[in-house]
Amino acid sequence: MEPQPLLRVDHLSKSFPGVRALDEVDFEVYPGEILGFLGENGAGKSTLIKILSGIHSKDRGTIWFNGQSINPHTPHEAQALGISTIHQELALVPYLSVAENIFLNNEPRRALGLVDFPRMNREAEELLRGLGAEIRGSQLIRELNVAAQQMVEIAKAISHKASLILMDEPTSALSSREVDALFALMRRLKERGVAVVFVSHRLDEVRQIVDRVIIMRDSRRVGSLPIAEASEEKIIRMMVGRDVGLFPKEAAPVGEPVLEVRRLSGQNGVKNISLTVRKGEIVGLAGLVGAGRTELARLICGVDSLSSGEVLMEGQPVRIKSPADAVRHGIGWVPEDRKLHGLVLGMDVQENTTMAILQRISNLWGAVRQTEAKRITNHYIEALSIATPGLNQTVRNLSGGNQQKVVLAKWLSTEPKLLIMDEPTRGIDIGAKAEVHALMSQLAQQGIGILMISSEMPEIIGMSDRVIVMCQGRVTGEFVRGQLDQEAIMTCATQFLSVEGDIAEKVEAVAEGINK
Repeated sequence: MEPQPLLRVDHLSKSFPGVRALDEVDFEVYPGEILGFLGENGAGKSTLIKILSGIHSKDRGTIWFNGQSINPHTPHEAQALGISTIHQELALVPYLSVAENIFLNNEPRRALGLVDFPRMNREAEELLRGLGAEIRGSQLIRELNVAAQQMVEIAKAISHKASLILMDEPTSALSSREVDALFALMRRLKERGVAVVFVSHRLDEVRQIVDRVIIMRDSRRVGSLPIAEASEEKIIRMMVGRDVGLFPKEAAPVGEPVLEVRRLSGQNGVKNISLTVRKGEIVGLAGLVGAGRTELARLICGVDSLSSGEVLMEGQPVRIKSPADAVRHGIGWVPEDRKLHGLVLGMDVQENTTMAILQRISNLWGAVRQTEAKRITNHYIEALSIATPGLNQTVRNLSGGNQQKVVLAKWLSTEPKLLIMDEPTRGIDIGAKAEVHALMSQLAQQGIGILMISSEMPEIIGMSDRVIVMCQGRVTGEFVRGQLDQEAIMTCATQFLSVEGDIAEKVEAVAEGINK
């Protein structure tokens, strides 16, 4: 007898005003299968996940789950059916604790219905340890960085007794160590018959973990391949309909130091850091989540206060006590979370592009010179190939890749000498990644120094002239381009770590308890 699919989707379609998001999509997922979904931003992957998880309603088509037709109208209904979801946009309550978020509406209780907080904290921490994350259950979500919040979101999803887990970009903020722990857990779930739908822009991850991959383009399914037959070149060609060059790093003349950091320390965990970035140089900053890379950027840009040390720009000591000071000294910062720290989502493309240079483009009375603002915005729309209907398009309505380009436009308009790029291609598709990488090479050729923080090892190795490795707030290694080696970088990235127990055993223990 042929195996029956756990989930089957027939002719699924969905439209929004002016946009065809899904067009007659068919696919099936079998028990114990990890099914990958690939496609550019706007291909329909997230819309599909949101329909299956009860956030959006379908226009047409049928969804079969466990042999029955279903149509969940809320995430709670989907969970009750056995469908759990990790969304690309984190859905956590910032003022509740980690444990309260993981067990929201499913809290363990004592007699008389009182919440058993010690047990809830303990079980939350056990789930997180199984994912390789040491996070206290009592800690507030708003105190965590993006990567730690992503781990909480994953723990929340696997805490439900689901037979199908939908994962929409679950690794976008994770280091390779956290990704390995997540993949180990996914394999344990697979052994127990749990099916996983895995959406990602990272081709190396997809080819490492999935059994089969479905390719989407322009809201349609354009192909399906067993992973053994899915070469990177074939996947990319199916996704974008053209050949795309990955990591288009071009040589650039390297000049004098633009940034020098000497013995920098801060109360945010950075300890005695010294490094240099030269004109025309791309310096990669590697390390695990929590290594202190973003915290170092925050010190350089004046977001956090220095305890000791100094920062020099073009050989001159500078005092940077705020981001405004950083801009005046020629530093731009593309942050890790573009939606929270990089953009004002309710404002339009022109307002976001020019917000860092308002003083420069305003008259004596403080009114913005609209002609100049439009000229600058149009220049960067053309230079960065930003796909937008016009200057007045609200950035919330742009794709992730185009939102990232608007963030870049904002900082390029300040004419920086140094550009700090924190996870510059997080959550954007392969075509947009290639465009951002090409832009980085162009900026380096123009003499701009780039400090790139990335958790993607292929990006670090592919785009860096030098790589500086951090662990627990310290520099633990440095490599030049000809010496770049993933194993050596990861050895430095884990130099000071002391991990108790074996992660595989922890994952096994967590997975054992999920379906009890």
